[in-house]
Amino acid sequence: MDVVIQVIASGLTLGAMYAVSTVGLSLVYGSLNMLNMAHGALLALGGYICFYAMTALGFPGIVGVLAAVAICGLVGLLIYVTTAAPLLGSPQFETGVFIATIGFGAVVENVILRLFGPQPQPQSLQVPGDIVIGHVHIPNQNLMILAVALALMVAMALLLKRSRLGRAIRATAQNREAAQLMGVRVGRIYAIVLALSGGLAAISGIMVSSLSSLLPNMGGDPMLKAFIICIVAGLGNVAGAVIAAIALGLLEATAQYNLGVQYSFALLLLLVIVVLIWRPYGLFGRKQVVRL
Repeated sequence: MDVVIQVIASGLTLGAMYAVSTVGLSLVYGSLNMLNMAHGALLALGGYICFYAMTALGFPGIVGVLAAVAICGLVGLLIYVTTAAPLLGSPQFETGVFIATIGFGAVVENVILRLFGPQPQPQSLQVPGDIVIGHVHIPNQNLMILAVALALMVAMALLLKRSRLGRAIRATAQNREAAQLMGVRVGRIYAIVLALSGGLAAISGIMVSSLSSLLPNMGGDPMLKAFIICIVAGLGNVAGAVIAAIALGLLEATAQYNLGVQYSFALLLLLVIVVLIWRPYGLFGRKQVVRL
């Protein structure tokens, strides 16, 4: 029973971190049909901004988190202005923006490297203490990550389902031309979506670095796993991405305990292959028919 509790606690923590990162990536793809390859760099940037605000400037943790969200949101807006907007009318938009955001992410990572150096740094935002369930000690840091992730997922669901902005985002994702005819300012919606994605990436970066350490390239692994989750759930499906993130977090924790850490990522890749063969459009995606 202690092993089960430990695996579930670890799996939920992993799933919560993956969910926050994946929702931002899935939201952008669902709205713009765009894979933001700078997402991992934004994760790292958010972690470093929180670290700098708390250590160098002496701000409390909540201020560090808000500063990271605000700055990464502005960088997400900058991605739209410099890469997405100029390519929107291009017939090769998906390929062009894919390459452009790779370059943008490389620039951000090199700026972080120049400012903070290549050495790993411990994240300053930590929640001390733990709780004991049976004979298992679960750190309060893990519980904080889970609580924040759940609050963000509820907030995003309410935003998309109940708010006027959410309806505009969903309308733009379904049919851009029809949304424009109904008076939706599509360019503004795209900019807001990328800013939201940047803010979520910042929070995810803080979560990841609080359990490991800060590195300029630390966003690569979380972004790759977020991309895997998007494929499993169905690209652009935000609700499915959350469910898939929690399920894959539990699966990864189980695999790490039974098979070892070195096999857990291989198992995720095998799962992607199976899903692509069985349902190429994802577990929660919809089949699309294209008439030629």
